[in-house]
Amino acid sequence: MTFTSFMCFFLISYLVQAKGRNDSTCPKSFTCGNLTNLSFPFSLSTQPDCGIMFLSGCDAKPYPRIQLLPGGDSYYALVNPFNYTFGLGDPKLHAKLRQHKCQAFNKKFSLPDSPSISFEIITVNFLNFFKCNSTSSSTPNITQKMKDHFAGYRMYNGCKGFSIYYKLPTGDREDVRAGNLPANCSIIRLPIRFLSDDGGLFNMLSATFIVEWKLSEDCYICHYGGGQCQTDITNKFHCTYPNNPQDQGHQENNPQVQDAKTTRSKWGLTLGAGAVLCTVGLLVLLFFFREKILRYKCLRFWESNAQDHQNIEAFLKNYGSCSPKRYNYLEVKRITSGFKNKLGQGGYGSVYKGCLHNGSHVAVKVLKKLKGSGEEFINEVASISKTSHVNVVSLVGFCFEGCKRALVYEFMPNGSLEKFIYEERSDSVRQLSWPILYKIALGIARGLEYLHRGCTTRILHFDIKPHNILLDEDFCPKISDFGLAKLCMKKESIVSMFSARGTIGYIAPEIVCRNLGGVSHKSDVYSYGMMVLEMVGGRKNVDVGVDRTSEIYFPHWLYQRIELDEELRLIGIMNEEEKECARKMVMVSLWCIQTDPSNRPSMSKIVEMLEGKLDSLQMPPKPYLYSPSRTEVDSSVVELA
Repeated sequence: MTFTSFMCFFLISYLVQAKGRNDSTCPKSFTCGNLTNLSFPFSLSTQPDCGIMFLSGCDAKPYPRIQLLPGGDSYYALVNPFNYTFGLGDPKLHAKLRQHKCQAFNKKFSLPDSPSISFEIITVNFLNFFKCNSTSSSTPNITQKMKDHFAGYRMYNGCKGFSIYYKLPTGDREDVRAGNLPANCSIIRLPIRFLSDDGGLFNMLSATFIVEWKLSEDCYICHYGGGQCQTDITNKFHCTYPNNPQDQGHQENNPQVQDAKTTRSKWGLTLGAGAVLCTVGLLVLLFFFREKILRYKCLRFWESNAQDHQNIEAFLKNYGSCSPKRYNYLEVKRITSGFKNKLGQGGYGSVYKGCLHNGSHVAVKVLKKLKGSGEEFINEVASISKTSHVNVVSLVGFCFEGCKRALVYEFMPNGSLEKFIYEERSDSVRQLSWPILYKIALGIARGLEYLHRGCTTRILHFDIKPHNILLDEDFCPKISDFGLAKLCMKKESIVSMFSARGTIGYIAPEIVCRNLGGVSHKSDVYSYGMMVLEMVGGRKNVDVGVDRTSEIYFPHWLYQRIELDEELRLIGIMNEEEKECARKMVMVSLWCIQTDPSNRPSMSKIVEMLEGKLDSLQMPPKPYLYSPSRTEVDSSVVELA
């Protein structure tokens, strides 16, 4: 064992000495303004040796600045990087749009790249604008040809010297090809924030966009080998070792560099032999101490993820007395009688029935792993801690101990709504009567109305579906599972969200295709409408394993029957009162699933519609009935949770 320890010490010592970069001066992670947990390739501008993209003005308002490459343009850094993407704001374009300057249409969106790193603009919220120059020699005939060419397009002629043609997004593809443009026209692609130009063309435009970065293989190997990624004046990549005098010349043919490579090669052989001996020794140790290792595996896990652990602990500390009761893991085991009574299981983990010391029954959700530095765990605690409503599940407490995370909820005897609307039934009898279905739909609507308007902070759920609706002993519905929720100020109508969240079949189309509109509380309205349609039909609206026609069949079929004022022929309707109740639920749902978010009612309006008379409801426009297929989701630039 002594020999093994010596070899491991030797191995680690060599690795430390082999690193050319002085990592002690480069923080493992850092914070800049509203951005947290940043690391390579990001760095502060005061530490240029630690990264490639440089942040400055961390105390500046409204956002810090970022240079994608040294000497390049500065942008606003809007939100934390996620999955190799981050949001940028163009301050120059922002100023032009705010002042309604036509120079905004001179903007050519292109980003620099280098042998170390490349950038690509993700164009989910971009729109084509056709800029057509006008000259003094333009004749009425030429003007008419332009109008004919852009038939169906809107025109803006408030700029001197050129006109702008554009078409608002409708879900259809552009019908004007770049290769078929008149000679005096060019395409300008600009980001947009609204689907409507009611407030004017400049107000529809945005100065924010999403960028994806990709580190080159050479730079990746260089950085994690202890070097610095650099580019010379000929745009050629070099990996330099600032603390190694042999590499100061940056010349590949430098004899000293070659000698250093030869030395490293010899050391590599020695290192390989040492690694084999160290591995064998460690295997022996693992065999003899396997029980102790298993006992402390969670501690080992959190030692390697200390930053994530600190982030969550800091969050819980900030909430102080506002957060629910905190249990240790032994208490959770006692509450659940050693996890004896399992209620269900999902991708998040497992749910067990438990009993508190006062005799109250609870449901304990044991999470398998953290996502995004514990984002889902924080979302759950933060969101439910702010709520108190009969139609929102209560969080009794939580456990956060090492790698053990659990959430303790009030117990719902009837489980989730899902099992009552999809299980096999006869052709004439439903598991839940129409009065109960109506009561559940109305209760969920009231719960969402409270989340959107009744809390001190607006909560957008982003995962409304039958599985996340729990039923108590009286079938009173309660909204649960806030792992994907987003908190925002009440005055915010559109929220920034650079990673889509939701479940296929319920996710609003604007979350997948940003050209359809901004993400807002109306996204929950869409999910609610799709869920109520499934309650009405007792079946799934969408089956991602089948073709597009089958995916949209049931909502489309319902709309046709409503439009023709025909019987809905739904199961279990016993009288005229239930018939009116079912028709009202269908009408409200069809309003909710409108493709354009601005056409969807708010949850307050939905409650009013459900409580009102059927005669007072207007016929909704025919929805586009968009639902992303499996192929679309897999090829999308966003990640579905």
